[in-house]
Amino acid sequence: MALSRPGPLGRANGWDLPYETFDEFDLPVYVGMPAYSKLPYVPEAAALRDRKPDVAIVGAPFDDAVSHRPGARFGPRAIRAATYTTGSLHSLQLDLEPFEVLDVVDAGDANIVPAWLDRGHAMVYRKVREVAESGAIPIVLGGDHSITWPSATAIAEVRDPATIGIVHFDAHADTAPNDWGVLAGHGTPMRRLIESGAVQGRNFVQVGLRGYWPGPEVFAWMQAQGMRWHLMREIEERGAEAVIDDAISEALEGADAIYLSVDIDVIDPGMAPGTGTPEPGGLLTRELLRAVRRIVGRVPLAAMDVVEVSPPFDHAEVTAMAAHRVALEAISALAVRKRAGETVRHVPRGSSAATASSSGGSATSGGSATNATRDGAS
Repeated sequence: MALSRPGPLGRANGWDLPYETFDEFDLPVYVGMPAYSKLPYVPEAAALRDRKPDVAIVGAPFDDAVSHRPGARFGPRAIRAATYTTGSLHSLQLDLEPFEVLDVVDAGDANIVPAWLDRGHAMVYRKVREVAESGAIPIVLGGDHSITWPSATAIAEVRDPATIGIVHFDAHADTAPNDWGVLAGHGTPMRRLIESGAVQGRNFVQVGLRGYWPGPEVFAWMQAQGMRWHLMREIEERGAEAVIDDAISEALEGADAIYLSVDIDVIDPGMAPGTGTPEPGGLLTRELLRAVRRIVGRVPLAAMDVVEVSPPFDHAEVTAMAAHRVALEAISALAVRKRAGETVRHVPRGSSAATASSSGGSATSGGSATNATRDGAS
């Protein structure tokens, strides 16, 4: 970029020299707009519909429903920025450049204001729904875990009459009847999803539960709904891969696609301290990232969220970086599927595009893939 009318002091200091300039996408992550991995910023619904991206990042900066340590409202911005890599990234795990295969954009944040719980959930629902209606797969950055209720509800409605299953990574079941009388707290979203009919209990699978909550009566309710869960003890005894394979098959018993929900506290707090309700004894970061690649590489993904990152309690951005990589591993696994010829965008049933896709043999929903190239785990 040439300077117009360089001043004498500027010329004397050499500031008018023809330095190379770089595209915004290739600049360091701390320069410019704080979009996820410096991806194109496309916050307007009409622009999303016109562009038709494969994946859209959505921020849900909301933590009015926490029961312990606050701060997850700052999570989306921290997750977006918590990386040192820019430009066309190369996944060493999957041997591809995901942003060269997929069109991924940052769709901005839900229109959140503080201290208004009902409105916050409504705004998350509306934002996720408008992104999903564009055909893009939403990856939602929370925020506390209560945002899964409106987010997954929006996906269930957009995907109707197809159904979704949920694979939920968490230290906690989040199936409480209420949080001190509050129905929409971050300890209740999974119960609300099942009670509302957005997701069937038999298609709800939880991985990584541990600690000292909830009590037996909550687990009795979960069992009555047909939910399945895998305690951290089972992962210790059987290994993460065997448990993840079970979770995949369980979530897709009768469902067409999955919603993946990752509470960052599923990771041991020694590796992810920046969260509201840390519970010792969790997964290694490596195990979670491999699990995400494995799940997204094998089954159709309807949407995903990564929640409960609380930057005020983080150290050296390690929790935010883990969350950033959770999203990036999902994106990379989706890129493997698209490279193999699959359609990863949502194509509404009944449309001409859906008919063409079906006749061409490229599955957009339903069934578990068995092709080894779709297994994100390397």
